Amino acid sequence: MERSRLLQCLAADYMRLREVAGTGLNAQVPSCPGWTVSDLVRHVGQVYLHKALVMQTGAWPDPWPPKDTVTEDPIALLDRSYGALTHEFSRRGDTDRALTWHDPDQTVKFWIRRMAQESVIHRLDAELAHDLESAPIPVDLAVDGIDEVLRVMVDYGSHAWHEDLTDLLATAKGRTVRVQAPLTPSPADPAASADGSPAPATTPAWLVRIDPEGATVTALASPAASAAAATQTTPDAVVTGSPADLLRWLWSRESTPTTDAHPPIRVDGDEEAINELQALLRALTQ
Repeated sequence: MERSRLLQCLAADYMRLREVAGTGLNAQVPSCPGWTVSDLVRHVGQVYLHKALVMQTGAWPDPWPPKDTVTEDPIALLDRSYGALTHEFSRRGDTDRALTWHDPDQTVKFWIRRMAQESVIHRLDAELAHDLESAPIPVDLAVDGIDEVLRVMVDYGSHAWHEDLTDLLATAKGRTVRVQAPLTPSPADPAASADGSPAPATTPAWLVRIDPEGATVTALASPAASAAAATQTTPDAVVTGSPADLLRWLWSRESTPTTDAHPPIRVDGDEEAINELQALLRALTQ
């Protein structure tokens, strides 16, 4: 996604989080057990401020968090930290160097993307806490978020922090899971998504292979990658859903199911392969 679009989505989700939090800070957050909305908002404010300081100083702040962020009004902290974060973004270009935990990408653009995705997930948390209908997740943001969680969190993370996942990966047998998000274009414009955001040119899909060494994720959006994947063995399992529903499933932020609701995610194939993926997701997205 382009910088301007990511910043637009970041702003929208910050405002939505602020709006929902304003209806009550004491509600429990079911997707973050033990947290209230107050804890959730404080966490997001601390995350924003942390990344602003990392860009300012080029180092990880230590100790963390600052004492004033623990006692400050959470919405005031959110506002102050969002201002600090976006100010730092405005002073830097996408490719300017910035310390990150992702060794292959030490740029400001990494944090712009990460904070946009952090914000959409946590505003979903606030909506779940108040049992509110979720604001739509733009297709382009959802597709980017699926790509981030699979390629950055799962692929990179399972290798970078392998020692923490040894027991979890020990029984992996190289099973594969295809994650795919068929798009539903607008009837008025088959090239655009229904929410008006830019739609990918091809159906977004990823192939995840998990073995004792970690996970390998291949993006299949390009025709060349899709053709190469087609020559491989049929995946052991397939997960299918809209981009927004898939993003929620991958982050365990699904809405509370009802008895008459059609499941938004379809899971076919080897249950053990799905369980392996979900276990890695839980371990790497806490």
